[in-house]
Amino acid sequence: MRAWQVHRNAAPREALRLTDVDEPTPGAGELRLRVHAAAIGRPDAFLCHGTYAFRPELPFVAGQEVCGTVDAVGEGVDPALVGSRLMVVTNFYDGRGGFAEATIARADTAYRVPDDMGDAEAAAFRIGYSTAWIGLVRRGHLEPGERLLVLGAAGGSGAAAVSLGRALGAEVLAVVSGPEKAELCRRLGAHTVIDRTTHDVPAAALDTTGGAGVDVVYDPVGGPAADATVRGLAPGGRLLAVGFASGAWVRPDTAELVRRNVSLVGVFAGGLPRAENEADHEALLALRADGRLRDATTAVAFDDLPDALETVDAGEAVGKLVLRFPEPC
Repeated sequence: MRAWQVHRNAAPREALRLTDVDEPTPGAGELRLRVHAAAIGRPDAFLCHGTYAFRPELPFVAGQEVCGTVDAVGEGVDPALVGSRLMVVTNFYDGRGGFAEATIARADTAYRVPDDMGDAEAAAFRIGYSTAWIGLVRRGHLEPGERLLVLGAAGGSGAAAVSLGRALGAEVLAVVSGPEKAELCRRLGAHTVIDRTTHDVPAAALDTTGGAGVDVVYDPVGGPAADATVRGLAPGGRLLAVGFASGAWVRPDTAELVRRNVSLVGVFAGGLPRAENEADHEALLALRADGRLRDATTAVAFDDLPDALETVDAGEAVGKLVLRFPEPC
């Protein structure tokens, strides 16, 4: 089968090589899927650079999230799943990721895909929206009418938070760089867009809210820009540490947290039991069925993965890029 392998730790264009490899075999508790679409994320770039928490042995296949059809199952997995179209989180951490014509996933990472959901949307749905749900609902306790500031709002993770925040009844302030990203966030339902290249974000948040500040900051970016958002929080506000696309986690001044009576809240999407994940997934699909969640995906040809991942790595992608696989002959 064809697969994009990371052959050395470098920028994506230098790290990735299109090769022919043997098809993977599912082990106990695992599924094999024929990949229809694979979402492209910043962690995939970190995997190329060798700076992610997981570092599979070279060469390996990256790609965390896919939509595909099950064609084989391992021991202990219901054989009735063969033929099912599912969205999954792949075994990218051991090098059997989704940037290949077939991939491996644990059965407990697989979730149903509604018949009316396309492959690209499904590939990008699970990680982005489940993380946003855990952050905004389970950890951030976002209430209707509260004000939500989303950093990196035009990226894959941020776009999901913008869309979900609007669906939950929040007033959404989206932080972006440039007019194209601003337009995407308006389409996703943001009430206010702040261009970080021309405005001081905390000051703009205070100005937009009449000096009251925002109730929740959703931060998939980290770094000094995220640290500064504490100045824009309202009393009782919550700064959600979701990710580190900048390369560094948010590290706000503790004294500032205390003075403002606000909280730093960690968000980890991998720590819930299956039953709770299922409940969250169905709640999200119900919002989508009602037309309250909006798709922010853009398809990319299979052969163009290195260029697409470079765009993501540089923070220049608008919305969520998804690798489109050729139709089988």
